[in-house]
Amino acid sequence: MSSLQKKLGIRIQEIRKSKNITQEKFAESIGLNVPNVSNLEHGKKFVTARTLEKIIDVLDITERDLFDFGHIKPKDELLALINEILSKADEKDIRYYYRMMNLYKEK
Repeated sequence: MSSLQKKLGIRIQEIRKSKNITQEKFAESIGLNVPNVSNLEHGKKFVTARTLEKIIDVLDITERDLFDFGHIKPKDELLALINEILSKADEKDIRYYYRMMNLYKEK
């Protein structure tokens, strides 16, 4: 995945959902309609600098937070990176990672 527009959309949706903000409330807060927010989050539409400022304000994040795409990678690449981390971990750490993944899955 290399498109800035697509990565930005994924990141906006990820942060919005983590803050339990509906698309409807988010759209209203940044001055867009829901279809435009949906297009933005799916990488089909880009926004103006002013709208980016509103997004940052409404989500209560920094510019750096918004453009942190380090984890937005294809599944196979993420799995390879996770396997690399696990292969270097000791048994105690692997148990910890396993518990954290199960807690997240139950959430």
